[in-house]
Amino acid sequence: MGKFKKVNTSIDDLYVIEPTVFGDNRGYFMETYSEKEFGEIGLDYNFIQDNQSKSKKGVLRGLHFQKENTQAKLVRVIKGSVFDVAVDLRPGSKTFGKWEGIVLTDENKKMFMIPRGFAHGFLVLSDEAEFTYKCDDIYNHEAEGGVAWNDPDIGVEWPLGDMKEEDLITSEKDTKWPSFNEIKDTTIFPNL
Repeated sequence: MGKFKKVNTSIDDLYVIEPTVFGDNRGYFMETYSEKEFGEIGLDYNFIQDNQSKSKKGVLRGLHFQKENTQAKLVRVIKGSVFDVAVDLRPGSKTFGKWEGIVLTDENKKMFMIPRGFAHGFLVLSDEAEFTYKCDDIYNHEAEGGVAWNDPDIGVEWPLGDMKEEDLITSEKDTKWPSFNEIKDTTIFPNL
């Protein structure tokens, strides 16, 4: 049995990854990535960069993508809890414009494997969260793109709990992304 379980979602090629966790009275140990083990479950990625962010409750980041230097991402939470979302923007995909979301926590240790061609974002549910992700291409500021996180045509059901939408904390650029209707007929990813 491998160290990682690949769980299908409602969108092809988008997976939840459940690592094997070895725990005892001292704590736990787990592998968070293994090129060999990922290859054995059909996930062949060449990750070249690791990133980490820290955010407080109510921070919403996204929905982001890069038009060039498109990135596959393996994302996870090492402290706290987030609702992580991926939106399928792949040209010709049968689930184009559909989204999938999962709660990632330091306790459940699940990861989200997001292939190239998706917009990505997350909402912090805990008092604070530390979020890490592996990328298989470089960050290219000039190729930044996004779609409105609250676009009604995509319809992400953000679990606001006791938070109000007007109290969410976003960056200025995340308030200005176009709607899905404004980008859906364009060549979002010229190199995919």
